[in-house]
Amino acid sequence: MEQLAIFGGAPVRESPIFYGKQCIEQDDIDAVVETLKGPLITCGPRVEALEEKLCQVTGAKYAVVVANGTAALHLAALAAGFGEGDEVIVSSITFAASSNCVLYCGAKPVFADIRPDTYNIDPEAVEKLITPRTRGIVAVDFTGQSVEHDALGEICRKHGLVLIEDAAHAIGTKYKGRPIGSIADMTCFSFHPVKTVTGGEGGAITTNDEKLYRRLMRVRTHGITRAMEEMVHPTDAAWYNEQVELGYNYRMTDFQAALLLSQLQKLPKFAARRREIVEKYNETFSRMPELTVQREIPESDTVRHLYILRLNLERLNCDRRQFFDAMYAENTCPQVHYLPVYWHSYYEKLGYGKGLCPNAEKYYNEVMSIPLYYSLTDDEVDDVIRAVRKVIAYYRK
Repeated sequence: MEQLAIFGGAPVRESPIFYGKQCIEQDDIDAVVETLKGPLITCGPRVEALEEKLCQVTGAKYAVVVANGTAALHLAALAAGFGEGDEVIVSSITFAASSNCVLYCGAKPVFADIRPDTYNIDPEAVEKLITPRTRGIVAVDFTGQSVEHDALGEICRKHGLVLIEDAAHAIGTKYKGRPIGSIADMTCFSFHPVKTVTGGEGGAITTNDEKLYRRLMRVRTHGITRAMEEMVHPTDAAWYNEQVELGYNYRMTDFQAALLLSQLQKLPKFAARRREIVEKYNETFSRMPELTVQREIPESDTVRHLYILRLNLERLNCDRRQFFDAMYAENTCPQVHYLPVYWHSYYEKLGYGKGLCPNAEKYYNEVMSIPLYYSLTDDEVDDVIRAVRKVIAYYRK
């Protein structure tokens, strides 16, 4: 890259470190192979076992595993009853799926600004957006840090709203000692490869509400049920099933479930290593006036999915793009999480424009995510830090 010539000499590393990476070990492979050799590779016992394990991990009464995190959000929005004419308040800094799930149901996303220091949805901004049409909130545990459950829960109780927690980043995180997954009306997880645990793909919804759970189970599989009490034309014939509503095929395979069961056994060590790396990054970067470290609320015992560097651009002779390209030139490859959702061209076509969420828009122009994952070695962590220091030294005013 051009930036190499600017800095001169060799980059910090010869081979690249990307911002995220899965850790698949031999026991994970063995679990998948064993399932593939068995009689059932979908709709089998591993899926049920995974749902039981997720209840143990999250403290929720019920878990429904699905094909991916987007499917989880879609089904949660359906089960919440969102529809035409409804408004649902959504975090502005998140992956588009957090908002798209509202559109899938025919409702309107209303974007709330973030807190400028934690980057999570601001409950005060949420309160100001509530109208008679508001039906719910989709709040994102951004980077893995818990949302402010006390404040959001009070808002939901006051206005009769459904709280869907997008915990795609937050498996293993706790809020005031309670595991994420057991607090909101429904909590959605993602198991994409860059997340703390992975099934290749995969997602889940947890809830403590039996009525929501039963509907989630139906709409996961085409809206079809075998439960007599849910049928219009009930019969106890062993072969009989009945579609009682329009659903989807969002099932997870058993070999994905087998991989996730194996991965969840390692969640404590995965979480501990991520915390070690975050602690080292924080210790280094909090002493650098050119950078701002994300604030963590004391109520959140966070398993961090992302580590965000925020640039104090008034102290640097560069913009975010130049800094980003310079990091890439050092083979310590960052990413940006995320574009404000309503800045996407599709949302522009729906009538959303810039200026809705000033904190979110300022955040977007100043941040990037640096490598954070379980198998990142101490030497690689040191290389990331050296690259950041090198780039800052070059651009420092």
